[in-house]
Amino acid sequence: MSSRSNRFECRWQASRLLLAAYLIAQVLALISLCFLDVFWWARALGALACLAHGLWALPRFILLSSAMAFTGLRRNADGWQLWSDHGGWQAVQLRRDSLALPLVVVLRFRLVNEPRLLGRRVRGLCIPHDALAPDEHRRLRVRLKFSRRRWAAPE
Repeated sequence: MSSRSNRFECRWQASRLLLAAYLIAQVLALISLCFLDVFWWARALGALACLAHGLWALPRFILLSSAMAFTGLRRNADGWQLWSDHGGWQAVQLRRDSLALPLVVVLRFRLVNEPRLLGRRVRGLCIPHDALAPDEHRRLRVRLKFSRRRWAAPE
């Protein structure tokens, strides 16, 4: 029998695998800059861009140390919501291009109450399997795959 319960909640932590993958990508980008046949200032600008991206992305998406970082997902009668220390529970609309794979969940969403000035952009989260307990990660994948009205906008 399937459960008709709309209640679901999970919270994740920083992932060592995601950190390792990000650092490897940064190192490869910096190494490739060394082999480019361009002016020295173009290499320096590329290295500065890599450093700036690391300073911006690491606390928000990898280490989850920023107050803006999303660290929880829940489903209740009000729909899907994401948790951040900065904004608390925020209503989101999940997008159809979200993925729920055994090793990683790629959650694509847009904030429902986002100001029009920001254009209601689509955002993404990567939740690797080591960020949650194995049972929690499996429950998240199952909920994302089989939840009714998972793409509907909250009312």
